[in-house]
Amino acid sequence: MSILPVAAEDEQRLRAGRSIRRLGHAFVGHEATPERVAELADALDGLTEGLLAGAPRRRADETFPREERPPVADGARMLSYDDRPFSGRSSPWGIDLAVHRRGDEIEARFSLDAAHEGAPGRSHGGIVAGMFDDVFGFVLDIVQQSAFTGELKVRYVAPTPLHRELACRGRLRERVGRKLWIEGELVDTTVEPEQVVARGEGLFIAVDVEQMVAGATSRETARLPAPPDED
Repeated sequence: MSILPVAAEDEQRLRAGRSIRRLGHAFVGHEATPERVAELADALDGLTEGLLAGAPRRRADETFPREERPPVADGARMLSYDDRPFSGRSSPWGIDLAVHRRGDEIEARFSLDAAHEGAPGRSHGGIVAGMFDDVFGFVLDIVQQSAFTGELKVRYVAPTPLHRELACRGRLRERVGRKLWIEGELVDTTVEPEQVVARGEGLFIAVDVEQMVAGATSRETARLPAPPDED
């Protein structure tokens, strides 16, 4: 998950992804008349049918390079493939993370918006869990290891607020054979001292990058075995 260049032809995909994300938050967070909602549904259905008429896309092979890449420099911005949920710049499900390496730690800064709401005024717990999984994946780039998530635990310490800057951090705690334990916390950076709102711990199982490449399409992924269990 090193920094990936953006081809000129992909710039419009990044723009469209941002627009879809803004649309989702605007739809959830603002009142609209039934007529406006119907107009929106008709327009989106037409656009969707136009996209479905195109050929299926396949993840580009360069997103899973077979040769080792140099680690990202300390302090540098880190990016993954652009369609990746949470951190992907063109993903409709993105959260516009600003991910940086801080020594042996990953830090992702962001804020959550209307479409992320669970209980009134706070984030849905599944968004927080998915955030840990995504950010922990960047730790694997520091240690130069491809891996699948085997287990993820989240302890919700306090309500996760919306519309405020948050930071999700992660680091490698221990590695034994193919098992890598990554831990971290989600903090509210707008208060002094920073308040921890959640803690996460993930167990990742190291795999050869060819196993990742083998699952580059959704149809193939369905036939892949589950990540192996180890004693």
